[in-house]
This record gives sequence, C-alpha cells and structure tokens, in this order.
Amino acid sequence: MTSRTIEFEKIVTAIAEMCEQAAHDLPEDVAQGIRDAYEAEKSPLARSILQKLIHNYEIAARERLPICQDTGFAVYFVEMGNSCSLDRGSVTEAITQGTAIGYKEGYLRASIVNDPLFDRINTKDNTPPIIHVETVPGNHLRIMLLPKGGGCENMSYLAMLKPSDGIEGLIRFVVDSIVLSEGNPCPPTVVGIGIGGTSDKAMTLAKKAHFRRPLRAPNPDPRYAELEQRLLQEINNSGVGSMGLGGTVTALAVHIENFPCHIASLPVAVNLNCHAARFAEVTL
Repeated sequence: MTSRTIEFEKIVTAIAEMCEQAAHDLPEDVAQGIRDAYEAEKSPLARSILQKLIHNYEIAARERLPICQDTGFAVYFVEMGNSCSLDRGSVTEAITQGTAIGYKEGYLRASIVNDPLFDRINTKDNTPPIIHVETVPGNHLRIMLLPKGGGCENMSYLAMLKPSDGIEGLIRFVVDSIVLSEGNPCPPTVVGIGIGGTSDKAMTLAKKAHFRRPLRAPNPDPRYAELEQRLLQEINNSGVGSMGLGGTVTALAVHIENFPCHIASLPVAVNLNCHAARFAEVTL
C-alpha cells in the first residue's frame, strides 16, 4: 500500500463544508423515511406534523438554512488509514479547527459550554467536538459527522442487564426507554442500540449505530436484522407517535451495533436521533 500525506488545511476546509451541509441538507434516505412515515401514519395530528417536517426540510435545503435551530454537538467518527499521515498537526486539531470555522462562517448556533458544571461559558464556536478515531488498513481518511441535538442526546440510556434477561429483557428495556422519552427526542426517531462490550463501549456502539449504514439497510447479521425489525414494530406499537403526541410511527428505523462482552454481562445502550437525523461524510 502506497503511503499518502494529506494536507492539514484540506481537512479543515472539508470539515467546515460538512458542518454547513449537515445543518442544511437532510440525507435522502432519512427524508424518504419521513415521507414514508407520512403515508403510513393513521393519526391526522401526526400526519399534519410529518407534513410540516417535510416542508421544513425543503425550505432548509432551498434557502440554505438550518433544519433545526439546535445545530448540535459535532460528533465525528474517523477511519484513518495506517498508510496515511498529515503534513502537519493532528487529525483532531484539523477537525476541531474546521468545526469552529464551519459553525462560525455558517452562522450555526454555538451550543457548547466550556465546563459542564461550574462556569458553563459558551465557547462561541461549537468546539470542542467529540472525535472517535479508528485506525484501519489503507491510505485514506474517512470522516463522518453526526450533529447531535440536545433533546435527543439527553434521552440516552444504559442498562447492565444480566445474560439471563436475554432478548425479551433487552426488548423491554429499549421499548420502556422510548416510552419514557415521550416527545423529548422529537420523534419519529432513529434508534441506535449498542449491545456488548463494557458500559462505555456499549454507549459508543449506540452512537456509532447512526453512522454505519443507510436508514433502510438491514443488519448484515440476519439474527440482529430480525431483532431490529421486531424492536421497530414494538416501538411503533407504543403509540408515542410524532413529537410524542400519539400516532402510528414513533421510529423510522432501529440500528444495532454489537461487540463481544464478559460472561457475566449484557450491556445495552440506547441512543436516539431526532427526525432531523443529520449526517455528512467525506473521504480524503
């Protein structure tokens, strides 16, 4: 594999563009999911909400305006080839600088405070972002962005189930989490689930579940694909509905990521993404 050197400034520019793109343009698979939800929905109130969401997406794309005023905590998953390097600095520095430029030049809301408990002073450029870096074979750099709004991120859950709880215990925990969340994550949601690892790994897997595949793509493992469909049906049978006001469609999709775990453990994490399941990526 031929080694490559990637320019620091090229990453900065790409990240700045991604921040604006993610804020303005809903991915087509998500937009189609909302349109399909509108067709499937039986509640007149929920249909009215979904229709307004569709109209909002169209205005945002046409006028280059944020889909939502909460333009999110910038969360990145990075796949960095083991045969690529930067001409200077680090990928973390480049992504952070690009995020600051993208949010400031794009007039996107700055939502990050410098200390979670004491000062809580706005950093004014939406940094620092959350960055997960994974080394992979190759000489490419793939960067994926998920702007995570506060309403849906606050509705995150972790359960350290017993292995004996099994599939039924997992389903109860996930569905109970959705019902408990009510309208706070701005449903219809995309439900990310992490199963396995340790407590911190399960939470990361649940977030990573939003990055790995298109909305309609089934899990590559048929057992987990079947579980995703069963969970989606149970969640939509809960009646929470659009914005928590009742209806047929509470979630657009369920995506599961799994990892080996300890013989005594069954960690399960839930991470929700709102109807504006924003996403952008670039490969350099």
